[in-house]
Amino acid sequence: MEAAMGLMRRMPPKHTETALTALLSLLPGHSSDLLSQVDQPLKVLRDGENEKEFILCEYNRDADSYRSPWSNKYHPSLEDGMLPSSELRKLEIEANDIFTIYRDQYYEGGISSVYLWEEDDKQGFVACFLIKKDGSKDAHGKRGYLNEGGWEAIHVIQVGPEQEGNANYCLTSTIMLSLTTNSDASGTFNLSGSIRRQMKADLPIEDGHLCNMGKMIEELEGKLRNQLDQVYFGKTKEMVCTLRPSPDLPSMALPENIKP
Repeated sequence: MEAAMGLMRRMPPKHTETALTALLSLLPGHSSDLLSQVDQPLKVLRDGENEKEFILCEYNRDADSYRSPWSNKYHPSLEDGMLPSSELRKLEIEANDIFTIYRDQYYEGGISSVYLWEEDDKQGFVACFLIKKDGSKDAHGKRGYLNEGGWEAIHVIQVGPEQEGNANYCLTSTIMLSLTTNSDASGTFNLSGSIRRQMKADLPIEDGHLCNMGKMIEELEGKLRNQLDQVYFGKTKEMVCTLRPSPDLPSMALPENIKP
């Protein structure tokens, strides 16, 4: 299991589904662990009742159907699918409306979905915030630089029961990034990877759970963006500039006395 997880951490996001299917056939006894721990590329389905798209994941799936956060119905239809309580459903509707604004401000489009459900012990709840931005020139990309590309964010927050006006929040965030260009200016370029981090905090609930969860997601996403910028783009730029220096830079000729 440890070797399988190590392999999946090194797998490009666009190959995750193929690699996971192969591992499930090799390790059927670890199927539940693999499915719960490996983040797969997000897929999208349209809710015909509201004419809105929503994101599919393990957190809104029951059997082979997926629950829409807009209509609270399963697609395909499922008679006895699991639904959040009326209190959590009210919070879920508000969370989807707020997260739509957050997505538009930070991502300039894309698709977002929020799902809430109760913990098994009924002492708290879990929230999953999802964002999928297809950055290709034929989809959500507004600048048209990418042939293919995507940003997928998965934020899962465990919220503990209230204790003396405070609640414990445990946020686990995963970002999956992929970029592909194919043009005369940049040539063929492919960059992909994923990063996961965790944050815990005890916060007063006087401002509400959504306010606390939103602040944590915003803070951790900012840190993840900076790390991706440094690790993926910074290192790639360093390698490209080393291997293919710009013609505008002065030539680094060797001194006469050490030329061969």
